[in-house]
Amino acid sequence: MEHALSNNAIVRQLYLGLTLRRSASVTQKPPQPVDLAAAYTFLEDGGAALVVPGGDQFWRSIMTGPPFTPEVDRVVHGSGWLAARYVITSDSMAWERHPNGSELLVMLSGAMDIVFDMDSDHIRVGLTAGNAILVPAAIWHRQLVRTAGAYLGVTYGRGTEHRAL
Repeated sequence: MEHALSNNAIVRQLYLGLTLRRSASVTQKPPQPVDLAAAYTFLEDGGAALVVPGGDQFWRSIMTGPPFTPEVDRVVHGSGWLAARYVITSDSMAWERHPNGSELLVMLSGAMDIVFDMDSDHIRVGLTAGNAILVPAAIWHRQLVRTAGAYLGVTYGRGTEHRAL
């Protein structure tokens, strides 16, 4: 029994030593607000999160070439959820689908229809401020603006595909 207790004590000391070393080497900064109109948040599988510069340059980089920052590289090659606020003034220019995960769309202001391409049948579902919809994985969809506004999109985006209208 003494041997088991001493092993437990050794394990406890190792754990405390690792924990203290780990916390001593991490510099904590206080959380800061994120303007989701200018930046996106990437919620990585495993619990880490980072802020990624957003906007046209982000999407151009993802669609056409190598990522322009290490953070965007983590979005492109990593595994997790992208959360972003999108201002909508016109209909989407293409269909999209997310084969590896669902998408949560939360209407913050204005109104839009989500059009689902289900076996070549187009089904429209209306969203107004305060409503949300879960878009199932691998379903082609697009947005039609009824009233300009904004929505929050949370997407498991790895492998996202686009196709022309």
